[in-house]
Amino acid sequence: MPMTKAMENRVKTGVHFMLGNYALVEGAISAGCDFFGGYPITPANEISEMMAKRLPQVGGKFVQGEDELCSIYACAGAALAGAKAMTATASAGYNYMQEGLGYCYTIEAPVVIADVQRCRGENYASQADVMQMRWGASGDYEAIVVCPSSVQELYDYTIWAFNLAEEYRNPVIIMSETTIALMRERLDIPRAESIDIFNRRYTTLSPEEYKPFAAEPFGCPDAAPLGKGYHTIYSLNPHNEVGSIDWDPDEFDRLYKRITGKIRENRKKICRTESFYMDDADYGIIAYGSEVRPAVEAAQMARESGIKVGVLKLCNVWPVPEEQIAQLAGNVQKIFAVEMNIGKYAGEIERVVAGRCPVQRVTKNRGLVHTPSEIYDAIKEGVR
Repeated sequence: MPMTKAMENRVKTGVHFMLGNYALVEGAISAGCDFFGGYPITPANEISEMMAKRLPQVGGKFVQGEDELCSIYACAGAALAGAKAMTATASAGYNYMQEGLGYCYTIEAPVVIADVQRCRGENYASQADVMQMRWGASGDYEAIVVCPSSVQELYDYTIWAFNLAEEYRNPVIIMSETTIALMRERLDIPRAESIDIFNRRYTTLSPEEYKPFAAEPFGCPDAAPLGKGYHTIYSLNPHNEVGSIDWDPDEFDRLYKRITGKIRENRKKICRTESFYMDDADYGIIAYGSEVRPAVEAAQMARESGIKVGVLKLCNVWPVPEEQIAQLAGNVQKIFAVEMNIGKYAGEIERVVAGRCPVQRVTKNRGLVHTPSEIYDAIKEGVR
């Protein structure tokens, strides 16, 4: 497929030394993002700054909202109108978006949200939003949350996030962190033709035949953009397949079983993990996001001292990679759950492990990523 000028503008192929927030923007643009609605907040401001520059270059639209609610609702409308839409915020701003995010889950708007986590009110490292990313909005829904651990992955996982949003017609959250968002690292951007892009399915039915919320029990409805004669009510309220507000217990039950089932039933397809030194490991570390980096170094240190430790890296935290965690629990004597919070996701790990082996929480909430030595010391203490 020949390279077009439009593709060249979207995909800046080559080797770069780039800020994490900028890498996320380039990932979004490469994935086809053509709308961004945002409101200023550190440490996510570089995303809005670069989006304001890059989107006009590729024919997209940038909207500066008056607040976070405006931003998320603008993205919802843009997504329904056919755009690949995203917003970005940081922990405190993510709080304010929950109402609009709940709306997006209910109407099945494929919006991407980047949450650059920070400590409460300060720009220090944290992973304290991990549970809010799953449970923050009202109503029944299933979240998809990807968690990059490097500048390269901020680019790669943002493309993955857009593809997931398009395939499952579901909001997808990029769990970023102050640590990786504000660091500069090598970024390799591939050629445009080698990037896999998923675009939502559009209906082939006429407006008279089309039912905007009709799908298989665990499937996604075909989309129809606004302004094309498909007059649909996109309501947070219980609605039937036609989109009409309809408080019928059976309709309500069917709607939410499908909205949640389309993620739950495809969990194995969605979830990704990576393993380091696991072939002969007696002990396992589970980590996600920037904590993967010191975890891998700690495993190397442990091995140098004769303790066989491996690392299971979670590329997404929601839905939970249950099969991979359970398999690890059956193969090691103990699991160390490393997190930059007071021990939130560790509860999910313990639930899945279900007593197959002990789980030791290695937590820290001091505005700093664990050092390899801190994790190594916890391992030495835990294997006595």
